[in-house]
Amino acid sequence: MKRWRWLLSQFVRKLWFRVTVMALIGVATAAAGIFFPLYVPDAWTIRIGAQAIDGILNLLASSLLAVTVFSLSTMVAAYSAATNNVTPRATKLLMEDNTSQNVLGTFIGAFLFSLVGIVALSTGLYGTQGRAILLVVTIGLIALIAATILRWIDYLARFGRLGETIDRVERATWGAMETRLAHPHFGGRPMEGRTFPEGAIAVFSDAIGYIQHVDVAALEAQAKEAGVQVYVTALPGAFADPSRPVALVTGPDSEDMRSAISSAFTIAPERTFEQDPRFGLCVLSEIASRALSPAVNDPGTAIDVIGRAVRLLAKWSRFEASDTDPEVARPHVWVPAITAGDMFDDVFAPIARDGSGLLEIQIRLQKAFVALVATDRAMFGDAARRHSARALKWARSALTLEDDLRAVELAAAQIGSVSTQNPGSAGLDINSVGQRSPSKD
Repeated sequence: MKRWRWLLSQFVRKLWFRVTVMALIGVATAAAGIFFPLYVPDAWTIRIGAQAIDGILNLLASSLLAVTVFSLSTMVAAYSAATNNVTPRATKLLMEDNTSQNVLGTFIGAFLFSLVGIVALSTGLYGTQGRAILLVVTIGLIALIAATILRWIDYLARFGRLGETIDRVERATWGAMETRLAHPHFGGRPMEGRTFPEGAIAVFSDAIGYIQHVDVAALEAQAKEAGVQVYVTALPGAFADPSRPVALVTGPDSEDMRSAISSAFTIAPERTFEQDPRFGLCVLSEIASRALSPAVNDPGTAIDVIGRAVRLLAKWSRFEASDTDPEVARPHVWVPAITAGDMFDDVFAPIARDGSGLLEIQIRLQKAFVALVATDRAMFGDAARRHSARALKWARSALTLEDDLRAVELAAAQIGSVSTQNPGSAGLDINSVGQRSPSKD
């Protein structure tokens, strides 16, 4: 995605954008009764009781203002709940929620429609036919408001809740993973197994922060113009600072070329989900770590997160090769791919550390590693064995009962069996791993 399209996608997700559009629609609809009265026969105005519109609009305006304020306070409370109970990094997903934005936009648009209608009626801008148009539109608007309120009541029952917010994080993470799988190198050349050439010119970003977007099309255009090869060293999610180059360049050096390449990297204070699949995994890990803190003491949520991480990584490994874009549309740009080891480090390492003294967490982690090795031995084998051994070290440092430690060691030992056998044909029952674990498993 080019930078301007990415910026536009970020812009339209803002809460105020959709609310403003709905408000303008409401104002335009109210104004239509002023400019299109000639299309309504006089006889209709008597049949539909157009004179009753004054009281209806006054009632709508007074009630919708209260409903809008209530909706705003509810949304703010949901944001606060997500910040305190889940993680502040998940709040952005709630703020970009389509349903809440549509509901708020509908209420504000209807309120402004009523307000403009009242002002126009008071100044005599509406004739008899104009009142008829206004009444018909108002009846339709009342039906829309009723449907919106019913939907909003049902939606509020889960909006901002822990489980629902974790679902949002999982969906956003998979969306980013699916996009990256379809374009693992952003249309550039794969850099796996290739070392950086000697004498390459390091390009640094003037800004300090997280890389949110890499405009590979702009890198390709600049590389062709300057006659260079560009090696991307910092993918979205990496922290750009004066010690870390965002790219390496081979070919003629110039200040303008470096500046143009640096400007292709969008730097901001925070990470985003769109081009950064690892960020979603980090957020899931944060949720689990918060649940494992002594103040919360909710290992069930951490177990839920482990299961979601296994599901995401299994879907990553099963992504059809036919869905991957093999075309090298930007041959002057080299881009690395995300590795399984990086993703394991993001999601499993903090959970193993923070849940080191909980038997159910350690057992579930070892089962997760066994399941991932069984899913794709080639992709996850090394990372799963490394993290299994590391989690076992954490367990040995924190578990005090020998029976508990023995159960974790038994679960960890199954990694070797899965690495050399097919669980389906060798008779290995994955569900039997760590049978002595608690029921919250």
